[in-house]
Amino acid sequence: MTNNLQHIAIIMDGNGRWAKSRGLPRSAGHKKGADTLQNIAKSASELGVKYLTAYAFSTENWHRPQEEVDYLMNLLRQYLKSGLKELQEHGAKIRFIGERQMLDKDIVDQIAKIEAETATNDKFVLCIALSYGSRQEIVAATKQIASKIKSGQLNIDDINENLVTSSLYTADIPDPDILIRTSGEERISNFLLWQIAYSELFFTKTLWPDFSVEELKNIINQYQSRERRYGKV
Repeated sequence: MTNNLQHIAIIMDGNGRWAKSRGLPRSAGHKKGADTLQNIAKSASELGVKYLTAYAFSTENWHRPQEEVDYLMNLLRQYLKSGLKELQEHGAKIRFIGERQMLDKDIVDQIAKIEAETATNDKFVLCIALSYGSRQEIVAATKQIASKIKSGQLNIDDINENLVTSSLYTADIPDPDILIRTSGEERISNFLLWQIAYSELFFTKTLWPDFSVEELKNIINQYQSRERRYGKV
């Protein structure tokens, strides 16, 4: 892998539209989308990508119809029990970022179990953003820093970009080199707002369940041809 590509972040969008276009319930789209994530994560690892962060469920998604939320949570339960086994066996470390207090206890327990079981794996890191919102993440980091200043652990002059970065959920993960959003929408939707300051953005009209390894390779090839200047000449 050239051009120092380490980290790809993906906004997995279009499951519902994929299902609707086929006359299927939205739940069928979410199921196919989960299978796609499994395939893309495995392929990214094989292509030499070290980190993949997938936007699975946002804090705003809690406002969807209760029936759909319930289905997604049950699908998540199944995915946590069996869908990640192959990645675990191939040496993947699996991380979860987001507001866990909003999830049911059995899901939180399963997440903790998977993180503990894969903690020493170092071939590839799959980071799943679950019940995640970037503004909420930044607020939480700000509160953490403010608390340390109040207790005397930090001075106000200690606040800098590195301190904020180290206070986020992604503290030990490098910023994304690439951000991909599927389904034709061209917005960030409260995802990794701090971390993608200098990421290369790719928007594709492909609905997430149809996103293929070939398209991932094409995006990586396009990325390799871009010059990243980080604001410099």
